Amino acid sequence: MTSPLVSKSESLPKNSDLKPSPDAHNKFDIEHVPGRQRPPSTTTLCIVSLATMVGTLASNIQNPSNSLIEEDLHATSSQISWSLAAFMVIQGNFPLIWSAAAEIKGRKVVYLVASVVFVVGGAVSALSKTIEVMIGMRVLQAAGSSAYMAISAATLADIYETHERGTMMGVFFAAPLVGPALGPIFGGLLSQSFNWRASFYFLMICGSVVFFSFLILFKDTYRRERSLTYRSALQRRLATQEPIQRLSESSIGGYESSKDQTHVKDPEKQLQLPIVPDGTPAVTSTPGLDDIKLSIIDINPLPPYFRILSRKNNVVILTANGLVFGFNYCLSYTCARTLTNAYGYGALSVGLVLLCQGVGSIAGSIIGGRWSDRVLAKMKKANGGQWYAEMRLEASKLAMLWLPPAVLGYAWMCEKHVNIAGICVMLALIGFSSIWMYASTVAYLVDANPGRSGSAVAANSSFRGTLAFVSLVIAVPLQDSLGDGKLFTAWAGVLVVSELLILLVLHKGESWSKENERE
Repeated sequence: MTSPLVSKSESLPKNSDLKPSPDAHNKFDIEHVPGRQRPPSTTTLCIVSLATMVGTLASNIQNPSNSLIEEDLHATSSQISWSLAAFMVIQGNFPLIWSAAAEIKGRKVVYLVASVVFVVGGAVSALSKTIEVMIGMRVLQAAGSSAYMAISAATLADIYETHERGTMMGVFFAAPLVGPALGPIFGGLLSQSFNWRASFYFLMICGSVVFFSFLILFKDTYRRERSLTYRSALQRRLATQEPIQRLSESSIGGYESSKDQTHVKDPEKQLQLPIVPDGTPAVTSTPGLDDIKLSIIDINPLPPYFRILSRKNNVVILTANGLVFGFNYCLSYTCARTLTNAYGYGALSVGLVLLCQGVGSIAGSIIGGRWSDRVLAKMKKANGGQWYAEMRLEASKLAMLWLPPAVLGYAWMCEKHVNIAGICVMLALIGFSSIWMYASTVAYLVDANPGRSGSAVAANSSFRGTLAFVSLVIAVPLQDSLGDGKLFTAWAGVLVVSELLILLVLHKGESWSKENERE
């Protein structure tokens, strides 16, 4: 017995934000497929921002306690370094698993499972008697925290439309940027007042608060009708249950003539909708779909990831973002060493100086996000109401003018050991300009990959975590051999390359996207 799969088509409501493009007949506008009512967004924004702040807080709260951990657990400096590096790699790459699961089981269940993993990792880390156990638990903690950043960005894509997404992404990214800034302060205070284990008990408590926030206050934002991953998995399940010819009639597979149907390499290309007279894609309702339940075994996290990497515009932007974040982690790590060795600062004083970078990052995220939406709206109006994702990147140009000079200023101020006030100003300006750019590029990734926002952000996290790991591994040897002046002069050059990559996508991304659609 088969489920009813075809029902009457109904056109999308007219929407001022949805304008048919010249090739609208080839596009499946999954961003505007009607679905259930959007949940309250303010509460959702607050909860996911809190979660991401806790996740990023965990990344470097350990730093002020490293010497205490080394002494208490009889660990080597190499083992301490591995505890930090392993955290970054897992936190960067595990979102591939979480994002795939979230496209099948929904956002809420993933948040809850990830929170439990995070709490368990923190609790056992605090009780560790050996460095090996602690490294393992830090890996577990990283795996749990990694879900927050990846799924949270997808959650915002669920509830905010493209014209407001830049502002909301800017507000959202302000919260997790506080984490790396406050991590050393909390870590230093707790270690100084109690012992190094107090930092991990603190993370356990924070993770518990996040868990109950999601359990009690969070309403799942997931809309499977807007998920290409879900639709593809469902199509594969249907293929095993029904004759192949039924797929051409399925609203999940799209609308194609059974006589003239041609082979398509990408199964998601088959998810195109028929066009109604006003040029807007239509959507078909499928009441029988509730009879088909998918599970995690119906998906594979790698194909969506590789599908993201199959597009040149994505790879270039991901590389640019990874370089910026690799620089930021190298900056925080080496700055702490400089402040300790050259200025004689303790853990708390180091944390207060690094807070300048965090404050600048928060301001850059909020202001940059709003500027991104403003630029997008202005360009869209000038283009007759039509828009394409690359318009978003125009907003990053202003920040590009400030970032390399600020890095050069920081480099030689540290090299010459000038008054700490100068370093604080440069750190704030670096945080402001780098995250201003990042707010635009992440919003672009979401806009440029409709229906795959979770996979796109997970891929971004993977690039970011991997390049951050590399930058941390090479940071100390390069700082010791080159000094801060030459090291960060080189980083200024790398950031110029990153900016050029963003400009390349700004000018070539639309044509690359059209090439992908024709394949």
